[in-house]
Amino acid sequence: MIKENNKSCGIIGSGVSGLAAAIRMRNKGYRVTVFEANSFAGGKLSSESNKGYRFDMGPSVFTMPAYVDELFVLSGKDPRDHFNYVKLDPVYRYFFGDGTMLDAWHGKARFAREMAKILDEQESTILKYLDNTEYVYNLTADVFLHNSLHKFRNFFRKPVLKGLLNFPKIGAFETMNEANEKAFSDKKMVQIFNRYSTYNGSSPYLAPATLNVIPHLEIMEGAYYPEGGMVAITEALVKLAKETGVEFKFSSAVREIVIENKKIKGLRTDAGVEHFDVVISNMDVYNSYLKLMPDVKKPEKTLKQDKSSSAVIFYWGIKKEFKELGLHNILFSENYFEEFDTIFSKRSIYHDPTIYINITSKHTPADAPPGAENWFTMINVPNNSGQDWDALVAEARVNMIKKINRILKTDIEKYIECEMTLDPRLVESRTSSAFGAIYGNASNNKFAAFLRHANFSKEIEGLYFCGGSVHPGPSIPLCLLSAKITVGLVK
Repeated sequence: MIKENNKSCGIIGSGVSGLAAAIRMRNKGYRVTVFEANSFAGGKLSSESNKGYRFDMGPSVFTMPAYVDELFVLSGKDPRDHFNYVKLDPVYRYFFGDGTMLDAWHGKARFAREMAKILDEQESTILKYLDNTEYVYNLTADVFLHNSLHKFRNFFRKPVLKGLLNFPKIGAFETMNEANEKAFSDKKMVQIFNRYSTYNGSSPYLAPATLNVIPHLEIMEGAYYPEGGMVAITEALVKLAKETGVEFKFSSAVREIVIENKKIKGLRTDAGVEHFDVVISNMDVYNSYLKLMPDVKKPEKTLKQDKSSSAVIFYWGIKKEFKELGLHNILFSENYFEEFDTIFSKRSIYHDPTIYINITSKHTPADAPPGAENWFTMINVPNNSGQDWDALVAEARVNMIKKINRILKTDIEKYIECEMTLDPRLVESRTSSAFGAIYGNASNNKFAAFLRHANFSKEIEGLYFCGGSVHPGPSIPLCLLSAKITVGLVK
């Protein structure tokens, strides 16, 4: 039973973090209103259909489902009555240019065993590496994931203090690639672990080795598939929010965060000003300041940090089934360094990009017509700095089709019966992600985790932030943790 406190909260944006914050604030007794510029909820975690094919438009990898379940438990409901998922095994299928194909299995013992069978790497070496990622994860989780880095008192909590005292052990002073090249002799093994830098839009040749903890969540903790696709997360949370009493205002873009005497007064939309005691922005923090608070003093250092990569995605309806593909598939580039250098230094698209193909119809047959598949076909690209995207996307499409044809020994073009495209310009216009950078700021320096914007404003009383552009960072589980940290800071 929610104990009302007669206070109100306005939330800007209904991304997964905004939804989680709404549910948590409602359970705290606040009257909560969510303002969403789009006609639908979810932000990047949304869905579209075309000619009988359904596509998840954004995030496609689901880890740490307990953070979703927690919202139902908090609201006094059994998660299994409202939201369900299955564990994936294998998680990924990897394809290399020389014809090597292998599966990445859940659990470190099987993962190491299966990798060692095909690659030139000792099983014991792989196990040692995974043991170390688990050690570093346990050291850093309380520091970087579960607490605000911007509240001085948190640094005196025992788990946080332990993590900070062991800072030299977490790999902050070398890059992911340097650590992985030390650990493995097989170049394919290095590439497999380097790719986890893309989970927050960074380069393994620049990002700190601390980020090598990311595969711990996937390999040891497991990856999952929600029944009904990734959009089922959004649908379940919207339904839960409404059941707890959260109000949604769709097609209702916030034009201004109204502030008086350094204190929140409310939000202005085209319908006028609505007053709130607390405002939580799930909008990209860069655009929150630039568009909604143009007269407020800005945290220039934070906002000027390099932004993450973006993506070009082709949503293809493929009128054929490919038995050699699974739910998650990676077709690796022949030269990983050149690919990342092209993205982050040359700010262009590499001619031989690593391709990710997600096919939800492998688990949800209704997502495609009989005998067909829905391909979410993605490559990493730079964020938008004024490139000729029409030309770049057209060239990328040609190169991607050539690569798919070569690796899968097919002629994929003749099977494409519908197509939608997403590029950095559309990412920016649809989700208010500054420069179309999907993950907010890049993590291409050792202090990136400390440089993310706080979950609260130090200048404006009653103003808070959540989502992938602020602490602790991007991805569904981190966005859910961001909401938890944020709401925990509200007095």
